[in-house]
Amino acid sequence: MLNKLSLILLIIGGINWGSIGIFRFDLVAWICGGQTSILSRVIYTLVGLSAIWCISLLVKDPDTSDTPVRAMGS
Repeated sequence: MLNKLSLILLIIGGINWGSIGIFRFDLVAWICGGQTSILSRVIYTLVGLSAIWCISLLVKDPDTSDTPVRAMGS
């Protein structure tokens, strides 16, 4: 669940950075009332923490699965 939430936040951050790079338009700041608004800062912080969390996914053993193993016959 945490991995999916982190991925969603990184997608939001990527779209925002893309809009800044292409259009010089900060979508998060526009929606939340400016770059210095508390809500914008919370979103920027959550995106940054998500990026740090996703670093662990790079070094995670690919053989381990996040899905539970089902018993045969269930």
